[in-house]
Amino acid sequence: MLRTDAIRRVLLHHSHFVRKLRFTSASAAASVETQHNGALGRILAHFRSVPKACSPLWLFESSWFKNEIPRLSSGEIDAIVEQLDSEHALRFFFLLESEYGVQHSLYSQLFVSHILSERRWLREVRRRLEEVVQVKGSGSAPSICNLLLKQFRDCDSTFLVWDMLCLVYSRANLVKDALFVLSEMKDLNIWPSIFTFNSLLHNLRHSDMMWDVYHDIEASGLHPNGYSHSIVLDGMLNQSLIHEAIPFLKEIEQREAGPVVINLNTLMSGFCRLGFVDIAKSFFAMMLKYGLAPDAYSYNILINGLCIIGSFSEALTFASDMETQGLGPDEVTYDILSRGFRLVGIKSGARKFPEKILCSKSEPDLLTYTLQICLHCETGNAEEGLRLSYEMVSKGLQLNHTLLRVLVASLCRSGRLQDAQGVISVFKDFGLDPDFFIYTSEIVGLCKLGEVQEAVQHYKELYQMRVIPSSFSCRSFLLRLCRRRKLSEARCYFNVLTSTACVQDVVLYNIMIHEYVKQGDMDEAKELYRDLVSKGITPNVVTFNSLIYGSLKYGELEDAEKWVHCMKMHEVLPNVRTYTTFMNKHAEGGTMDDIFKLVGKMVGNGIELNHVTYTVIMKGLCKERRLEQSLDVLKSMQNKGLAPDQITYNSLIQASFKARKPLIAFELYNYMIQSDVLPDSVTYNTLINGLCTSRYTWKAERLFSYLRYKNADLSKRAYTTLIKAICVKGDYWKAKVLFEEMTEKGFEVSIRDYSAVINRLCNRSLLIDALDFLRMMLISGVLPDQQMISTVLQSIDRVGEINLKSVVSVLGVKLGL
Repeated sequence: MLRTDAIRRVLLHHSHFVRKLRFTSASAAASVETQHNGALGRILAHFRSVPKACSPLWLFESSWFKNEIPRLSSGEIDAIVEQLDSEHALRFFFLLESEYGVQHSLYSQLFVSHILSERRWLREVRRRLEEVVQVKGSGSAPSICNLLLKQFRDCDSTFLVWDMLCLVYSRANLVKDALFVLSEMKDLNIWPSIFTFNSLLHNLRHSDMMWDVYHDIEASGLHPNGYSHSIVLDGMLNQSLIHEAIPFLKEIEQREAGPVVINLNTLMSGFCRLGFVDIAKSFFAMMLKYGLAPDAYSYNILINGLCIIGSFSEALTFASDMETQGLGPDEVTYDILSRGFRLVGIKSGARKFPEKILCSKSEPDLLTYTLQICLHCETGNAEEGLRLSYEMVSKGLQLNHTLLRVLVASLCRSGRLQDAQGVISVFKDFGLDPDFFIYTSEIVGLCKLGEVQEAVQHYKELYQMRVIPSSFSCRSFLLRLCRRRKLSEARCYFNVLTSTACVQDVVLYNIMIHEYVKQGDMDEAKELYRDLVSKGITPNVVTFNSLIYGSLKYGELEDAEKWVHCMKMHEVLPNVRTYTTFMNKHAEGGTMDDIFKLVGKMVGNGIELNHVTYTVIMKGLCKERRLEQSLDVLKSMQNKGLAPDQITYNSLIQASFKARKPLIAFELYNYMIQSDVLPDSVTYNTLINGLCTSRYTWKAERLFSYLRYKNADLSKRAYTTLIKAICVKGDYWKAKVLFEEMTEKGFEVSIRDYSAVINRLCNRSLLIDALDFLRMMLISGVLPDQQMISTVLQSIDRVGEINLKSVVSVLGVKLGL
C-alpha cells in the first residue's frame, strides 16, 4: 500500500502521461483575464516553459516564488491549478499544501481529485475527499454535488469521484449526505461500486431503508456479494426479523449453489446476541454438514455466546477444537475467555476458576497458561503472570503477542516501567517484536509517572523506527483514558501525540476539548482551541459544538455567540446538533419563540430536524405546560419516520401528570412499550411520583407491586417516593416494610431518608411510630441531627406526652444536641 508521502514524492518528481482533462469551469474566463497579471502570469509562463517530464525546481526554490505564494488568494490558486497541465497542477497543488500550509478551496480539491481519479490513485482520492468532508461536515452534500454538476460534469473520471464521495460520506456516518449523493448519481445514471453500496447497507441495517439500497444494487446490474448478504442478514436480526432471515438465507443458497461461511457466521452472531446460542450451534453444525470449513470468526462467535450464558466448559472445548484445527486461539479468543471468566463472580472467584482448570490437567497447554496469565494481569497480579510466563518457557511452550500485550499493559498500569521494558526485551529474544499497542502502553505508563519529556522522546524514536501509529489507534487510546476518568494521564498522552508535526489530528483535539467541557474546565478547552488554530489545523463542526455546549451549560451565552461567529470565519456550517444545543438552552429558560426561530433557520438552511431536536421542542412546550401542542409535535415526529426515545416519553409522561391528566400519561407509557422502547428507572419514578402527587397512592402501590413482580429496574427514588406518600396516609406498617426492603436491596440510606418518614409521621401525630423509626435509625448507625430532635419534641408538645419528651430530651443531650 502506497503511503501518502510516497504518492506525493511520485507526483512531484516523476512524469506520467495523462490526457488533458476536460472541465467546464465558470472560473475559466476570469482566470484567462488574470493570467497575464503580475505573479499569476509569471508562474504560469514558467510552468509552460518547463517540459512535463521536468520538475520546475528553479521556480520552487526562488525567493520571489516564496514571497509571492502567501499573497495569492484562493481564487488565484484555483486559476493557476486549472490552467496548468495535469502533471504540473499536481506538483503545484501538493507543494503549496506541504510546504506553505495552504488550505485549498473546495474547487481545487475536487479538481485534483479528478486528476488523481484519471490515474486510478483511488486511495489518494479518498484521502482528499475525506479532508473535504471533515472540514465541511454534516449537510454539506448539496453544495459539493452542485459544484460537481456545474464544473465537472464533462470530466471523464467524474463517475469515480462521485462514487468515492458517496463512500466517504457513508464511512463518516453522514448517512443523509451519502443518500443525497446517491440520489444525484442516479439522476446522472451513475451507479456506485459494490463497496459503496455495502457501506450504505451497513449504516442503514437498523432501518427499513436497508431494503431500498439492496434493491438499488439489484437495479444497478451489480451482483450483491457475500458481504452484501451478510449485512442484510445482520440487519434483519437487529430488527428482530428472525422468521424472515431464514427464507432470505435459503434464497441466497439457491443463487450461490449452497451456503456461504460469511452468511452463516452472521446468523450465528445474531442469534448469540439474542441469547439463542443453541440455534447458533445448529448453524455451526450446518457448516460441517455442507463441508464448509469454519474460520476463526465462527469459533469466536460461539465461544463468546457460550461465555455470556455461563457455559465456560463448552466454550473451552470449542477453543481447544479451534487449536486442533490450526485456527488459534487468537487474541480475540483469549480476550473473550478472559471476560467470560470475569463473569463468574468477584475477581478472587475468577482467579480460582482457572486454577482448577490448570490443576485438572496433567500437562497444562498453551491455552490454559495464556488464560491464567491474562486473568492474573486483569486482576492486577502481574507478578504471578510473569512467573507463569517463565514457567511456560521452561516447558517449551511458545510465547505469543497476547501475553506480551497483557503483561506490558498490566506492569505499566502499576507503574513498573522497568519490568515492562525487561519483558519486552525477553520477548524480543524469542522473535516477538512489540507492536504499536505495546509501545503505546509504555508511553501511557511514562505519562502516568509524569515523565512527559521521556514519553515524547520515546514517541519520536518510534517514528525513527518506522513504527507509525494509525489515527484510529491514537484516538482509541486517548478515548480509553478519558473514559477511565484519568484526565491528567489523557492530557499527558495528548501532549505526547501532538508534540511532533507527524500527528496533527483535529479529532484528538476534539476528544480533549469535549472532555474538558464535561469537567467544567472551559479555560483549558479554549486554550486547546487556540493551540489548534495556531498549528494551522482547521477546526470542524464537532470542535465548535463542544465549545458552544460548554458555554451554554455554564451560562456564558455571549461566548456561545462568539463561537458561532468563529464558525463563520472558518467557513464551518452549523449542523443539527449546533441548533439543538441552542434550543435546549432556550427550552430550559422556557422561551419557545426563540426555539421556533431556530427551527425556521434550520429548515431554511436545508437541515432536517432529528429525534433529539423534536424532543427538545417537546421539552420546552412541556415546561410552558402546553401539553396538547407537545403531543402534536410527537405526531409530527412520528409522521417523519423518527422514533421517540426514553427521554421523549419520560418528558411527556411527566408533563401529563403536571397537567393533571394521568390517563394520557399511562396511554403514553403503553404506547412506549408497544413501540419497543424499554422504560427505564426515570420512567418508573415519574409514574409512581405522578400517581402519588395526584393522590392515587393506592394505584401507585399496585403499580409498584407489579413492577417489582416483573423485576423492573426500580431505583431508590421510587421507594422513597412511595414510602413518603404512604406515611402521609398514616399507614406506618406498610412504610416500615418498604423501608426495610429498600435497605435490604443495598440502597444507601441516609439521615435525609429517615427524616422524611419521621417528619410525616410526626405531622400525623403518630409519635410511637415516629420513635420506632428513630430507634431503627439508631440501630443502623445513623445519628439524628438537631432539626430532627426539634421536630419530634414539637410534636410531643402538641400531643402533651410529657414522659416521651424527657426520653427524647435525654437522647438529644447524650448526642450533644
